[in-house]
Amino acid sequence: MRSIVKALLFLVFIALVGFTFVINDDETPVVPTSDANEISLETKLPNFDPNLVDYIELGTMKASWYGPGFHGRKTANGEKFDQMSYTAAHKSLRFGTLLRITNPKNGKSIVVRINDRGPYIEGRDLDLSKAAAHELGLMRRGVARLKVEELKINGLDEMVAN
Repeated sequence: MRSIVKALLFLVFIALVGFTFVINDDETPVVPTSDANEISLETKLPNFDPNLVDYIELGTMKASWYGPGFHGRKTANGEKFDQMSYTAAHKSLRFGTLLRITNPKNGKSIVVRINDRGPYIEGRDLDLSKAAAHELGLMRRGVARLKVEELKINGLDEMVAN
């Protein structure tokens, strides 16, 4: 029963966040942006309570991306990998963990969900989906140091416990 409640709360949160991006034929994303190139929850959801979410700094991580060769295959958590979703692989973070990833070179920021294990190349901490890498401007370089913060939903543990 607890896992059902957790899953429902997670789905409700994802629905509230509602990140929808449209990509042109030239792969240039068309999204409303603020001066900092970040779409904040406050911008996307005018009635969003900023006290609902805490951002816990995890420092910087060396990130790469993966996609075409893995598209449609099962991820470590059992779901099908979709290279155009905002997901990531990490060696030890819990599946379902939400991370805000920021590229300090261009200020672009996105939220991804951990659904896989990896990367399996020494010295790398995070593998982003192709869509996530594209949005952050990593497609050409392939590897970069990125700022990583974990999103914690305040009161979620208490809601799930009841």
